[in-house]
Amino acid sequence: MKTNTETFVQDLLADLPGWFEDEERFKLARMTREYYPYRELFSPIQINSIKVKNRIVMGPMGNISMAEEMGRPANKMIQYFTERARGGTGLITSGLIPISQGIDPSVTERGDRSYFPRIDRSRTVFSGWRDLADTDHAYGAHFFIQLTPGLGRVGSPECLLTKHALPVSASWNPNFYLPDVPCRPLTDGQLRRIIKNGAQAAADAKAATIDGVYLHGHEGYLLEQLTNPAFNRRLLGRFADWQNFGLDLVKAIRKAVGPRYPIMYRIDLSLALNATYGERMDSVKSLRKFKEERTVPETLDYMENLVRAGVDIFDVDLGSYDNWWLPHPPNSMPSGCFLAVSRLVKEFFEERGIRSNAGLPVPVVAVGKLGYPDLAEKALRDEECDMVMLARPLLADPEWPNKAYAGRVESIRPCIGDQEACINEFVNGGHPQCAVNPFTGFEDVLPRELSPAPQPKKIAVVGAGPAGIMSALTAARRGHKVQVFERHNRIGGMLVPGSVPKTKYEVANYLAYLENQVEECRKEHDLSIVLNTQITLEELKGGFDAILFCSGGTPITPPIPGLDQDNVIQAVDLFRSPARMKDAQKVVVIGGGAVGCECAHWLASEHGKEVTLVEMLPELMKPLCTANRGHLIHEMEKLNVKVLNCTTLKSVQDHQAVLARNVSPTVPSPFITWSPVLPDNIHNPLAKPIVEEIQDETVAADLVVLAIGLRPNTALYDACVSENAAPQVQLIGDGFRTGRVFEAVKAGFAIGRTI
Repeated sequence: MKTNTETFVQDLLADLPGWFEDEERFKLARMTREYYPYRELFSPIQINSIKVKNRIVMGPMGNISMAEEMGRPANKMIQYFTERARGGTGLITSGLIPISQGIDPSVTERGDRSYFPRIDRSRTVFSGWRDLADTDHAYGAHFFIQLTPGLGRVGSPECLLTKHALPVSASWNPNFYLPDVPCRPLTDGQLRRIIKNGAQAAADAKAATIDGVYLHGHEGYLLEQLTNPAFNRRLLGRFADWQNFGLDLVKAIRKAVGPRYPIMYRIDLSLALNATYGERMDSVKSLRKFKEERTVPETLDYMENLVRAGVDIFDVDLGSYDNWWLPHPPNSMPSGCFLAVSRLVKEFFEERGIRSNAGLPVPVVAVGKLGYPDLAEKALRDEECDMVMLARPLLADPEWPNKAYAGRVESIRPCIGDQEACINEFVNGGHPQCAVNPFTGFEDVLPRELSPAPQPKKIAVVGAGPAGIMSALTAARRGHKVQVFERHNRIGGMLVPGSVPKTKYEVANYLAYLENQVEECRKEHDLSIVLNTQITLEELKGGFDAILFCSGGTPITPPIPGLDQDNVIQAVDLFRSPARMKDAQKVVVIGGGAVGCECAHWLASEHGKEVTLVEMLPELMKPLCTANRGHLIHEMEKLNVKVLNCTTLKSVQDHQAVLARNVSPTVPSPFITWSPVLPDNIHNPLAKPIVEEIQDETVAADLVVLAIGLRPNTALYDACVSENAAPQVQLIGDGFRTGRVFEAVKAGFAIGRTI
């Protein structure tokens, strides 16, 4: 092979930041249609006995809390998948379905209840799977069920308290969430039971008219723990050979389902831990054991053996939970980030003449932010892959395939990569949703079509951010007369400054989508947008049947001496007017939330500034999705951004920021990305207390940037309520609760749909 497999992973990771400077690659991450018609994307492909109608695979997104508590797929889950089948996807895959109940204590909760769907219990669960498969088939989509031997060390350690059982793994390994909790090795007998369960689950899936099984051997779940020497350090028994468990599982499934039933395998070419953490693999206790990870040549050899055992198709990328941004690439990573990975595997299979047991080429599915039709089509034409996997893009717009086929690319609702509703929502106890599509996850309760307004009203919307635009579009499409008043010269609210960094290109795409939707709506419905207007109580009072306040928030300026100086600016204002930083080289950013960290990264990466980031809490960006915060922290460290956590700003004096910093050795490193920040409602009994040892410290600051948060802007709303300005006055978006696009879009849709 031409590719140097020894340095492949390091070279790939080193190249990713440069993508943002490559105009040819960067422009493919847009909803353009230069490659239309998409002949490769919509050509059929044979996978063992089935012919998939196009090259689009819906990637696995955990169907957490979408099944009944005993495991049968609920109508919520069935309609969720049906919507993607109706939208034109060729192959749909489920989220992971454990097959190790009673062996891996982390896959069920107390009382044997399950937040995962199940297929192992009894005939009572089969009807849900049959209904799901049948409805997908009705729209011409095939459906694969993803089976996992278990969670192992990446499962919740709560089982230690609720079941008095240690989490499990291939060997003695630290738990991902609480590294001080050990995970015990499973016995050979237990592993054989899991293999037997897998064969039975596959046979049951086939009987339930499911089209194929899909093994989750990726991301550090239990199958990978057993098939990667990073985690499997067994010395005795059948499974001391790290390939044997996976090969035995595939052989058992093939025997149970026969030669013509498709088997798919999800794998990472490399954990990429050594390439990510370098010397830390020796110094960090929870990483040290994992240094002997599976190499790229070893993975390729294993994949060839898996094909011999019965695998028909692979999807492949990089990473694990310990560098979670790789298998879950956030908005700060490039689109098409792992096309080089699929290309390498595809070339390997072709050079070796590898064919499946059915005598067919083995399709390689590319993964990693491929939600742009031009990018997907080009990858297929350039033979970088055989199929493209879309997960979050199909949550943002289930009609992605139909729209792409018809050439309506500009009407595709783009994913913004924040992962707040799709991943973080179920991590925090909810079910999968989408920040930009309020219909996702509620297909079972919300009608597909908007109901006409029974009595058209004259509606004012104050503020054209995500909440305002969503409410205006929804209400206007139902027949209301809607006027939107925006004080800036462009719609989008905080999306406008939020889309300035190159790493926020997905937000820029969403902003362009909203602008396009507004223009289309104005042509067909009674919607008008009034820009550059600060509307008043007198202008609103008595002229409307309803007033919707989506007036956003005001950046917080705390009562700290010196913040009135010319060299102090709000982050939002700096994004709107980057020229303000022209003469500044040393910049201090106050606030380590998402905005502060994105600003610090932008200043260092795009403008070459020397940046110090100050955060009063021990951790940066605590509420963010682990993947998003991890990647941003990792990149800031590479850019030499100085981060001072457990530190507060006391004053700004001339060109200096005076800080009060906790210098105690108990203060954690702000650059820890190999273990997650636990939610506030999860108590860590093993956490060591932070001791206060405060010292004053002065940092040079040509510019001080404030990113402390927003305060809801409610003055005009309060006045309108007090004066009974309209029969209905409603406050939504950042004006009600400052925070995320997720809540703003959901609120705007809810009000627009029902007003």
